[in-house]
Amino acid sequence: MGVSTSAPDKGIAVVTVDFPPVNALPVRGWYDLAAEVRAAGADPEVRCVVLTAEGRGFNAGVDIKEIQRTAGHDALLGANRGCYEAFAAVYDCEVPVVAAVHGFCLGGGIGLVGNADAIVASEDATFGLPELDRGALGAATHLARLVPQQLMRALYYTSRTVTAEELHRHGSVWRVVPRERLLDAALELAREVAAKDGRLIRLAKAAINGIDPVDVHRSYRFEQGFTFEANLSGVADRVRDAFGRNGADDDAIDTDKEQQS
Repeated sequence: MGVSTSAPDKGIAVVTVDFPPVNALPVRGWYDLAAEVRAAGADPEVRCVVLTAEGRGFNAGVDIKEIQRTAGHDALLGANRGCYEAFAAVYDCEVPVVAAVHGFCLGGGIGLVGNADAIVASEDATFGLPELDRGALGAATHLARLVPQQLMRALYYTSRTVTAEELHRHGSVWRVVPRERLLDAALELAREVAAKDGRLIRLAKAAINGIDPVDVHRSYRFEQGFTFEANLSGVADRVRDAFGRNGADDDAIDTDKEQQS
């Protein structure tokens, strides 16, 4: 359990997340993920990073139960800072990052894949921000990198999800494959990237980030300010407690599947 890195092919690092049962990451998990991605990108032998996960789905966001059982705001602040660090690590990684997504990709998962350079998804993958149902805000910055503006707003306000095939039609998912082919397909793309000159691919990543029309770090940090406001006002606790009474992660993920657009 945790975050680990492997090297299945020359020039490729695979960072794998494994936090059963649904990959809802605790505070420490977000920081560990950031550290592994940064270390992989800093390795001069690595030319592409593949970000993947074990278990039922790619990512279910923040571990809400950790926040609920921790007195005060330490867990909330830790989760917000940890998410910021993990999202930034993916975006700022010195080499391209390919996200290999299966099952559900929710909340913080959108922050990760929205900042990735490319996404390969399995046919069963779904993507969404159920933040308003869980007493939180954030990652609209990253969802806006996956779908057009009005669709992003509708998905955000309703907490609905979209399928991998829908994102493929929008051009944000590179390829949709059967689940058993997911890692192979992600590695195929990673090998193409890793075949380039290592120095040149790093320059290319820096250049593309430099012309990005949105400063994702500042934009996401702005969103987080409203998350803090929601918590200080008490509305976040009220919604989070209701979410917890309704079954938290497992039931919420089942509901997300039923509400797909």
